[in-house]
This record gives sequence, C-alpha cells and structure tokens, in this order.
Amino acid sequence: MDLIVFIDYAGTLVFAISGILAGVKQKFDLFGVFILGFVTAVGGGTLRDLLIGSTPVSWMQNEIYIYLIMSAVPLCYLFKDTIVRMKKGIFLFDTIGIGLFTVLGLQKTLALGLSPLIAIMMGVVSAVFGGVIRDILSNQTPLIFRKEIYAFACLAGALVFLIANALIPEAFAMGLAIVTVIVIRITAIKQNWELPFNP
Repeated sequence: MDLIVFIDYAGTLVFAISGILAGVKQKFDLFGVFILGFVTAVGGGTLRDLLIGSTPVSWMQNEIYIYLIMSAVPLCYLFKDTIVRMKKGIFLFDTIGIGLFTVLGLQKTLALGLSPLIAIMMGVVSAVFGGVIRDILSNQTPLIFRKEIYAFACLAGALVFLIANALIPEAFAMGLAIVTVIVIRITAIKQNWELPFNP
C-alpha cells in the first residue's frame, strides 16, 4: 500500500474514533454518533478538496472511507469501558489525526502543483476543520478558536515536512512531520502552553 494512502486511511479511522467518542460523551444515539464520526473523519478533507478543485471529493470516489468510519462505531462500543477510563482518549485520537491529516493535505496540494504556502494552508484545513465541525455539532467551542496550541502544531509540522523533504527521503520527512505535530500538541497541553492573546 502506498504510504500516502495508508496515512489517509489511518487518519480517517482515528478521526472517526475521535468523533464517535465525542458523540458517546454527549450521549448521542447510534445515528448521531455515526454522523459525528463521519463529519470528523471527512470534513476537513472535503473542504480541502473543494478548495483545490479536486472533485468528486476523496470519500465519494472510494467507499473504503465509509467502511472505515462504520467499523469505528462497533470498535468504540466494544472497547467503550476501556476508552472511558482513558480520560484523554478523544484528545489522543484527535492529536494523531491532525498529525496524519496535516501531511496528507500538504502532499495532495503539492501534487497538484500549487505553491508551498497554499499547501501549508490546505494541510492545516485538512487537519482541523473536521474537528471544528465535530465540536460545533457537539455544542463545544472549537479548539481552533481557543488559546490552546492546535492549528499552530499543524503549521509547525507542515513547515518541518517542507524543510525535511529537501534533505531526507520523503517517507522519513512525513514521519518527522507527523511526530512534530503530535509532540508539540501533547507537550503544549502538559506544559499549559498557549498562544498570546490580548482581549
């Protein structure tokens, strides 16, 4: 399997789990939980594809995305008790998801011949807008609008990829970028890092 395809599938699954966990936490019914998982998994990628003119959007061209999201529902319910005990379960899956989707959005945009600046923007869009939709539908303030380090971690990961890709093999650059996003996000939460804010 191509590395980009693997990242796409893995990101879809972990974002679906993130959305489903948010739905379970809000006590949504089965349909509501599935919808939340679906929009979390494909929302950012759908917006990215529409912006760069890649239509029909990815999940409409390959049914495996729907199957991955559907498989995440029983997975979450089977391991519900374990996941609930993981106080930061949603955070963990969301963090992995933004790392994976940052690189995916960046790569897809670069492959169309668009500029690195636009590619960085689309990487961030891919990573965060599924979560924005999830938070809005579950009546939460989207993370991107809080002082937490969130979109900034995606931006940093995207920049790392662009620099590293010129120096080392692409697969290693992608891995380094994904790890960068995850490490920055986790460290920011543990150390209470916040972006400057002046009301």
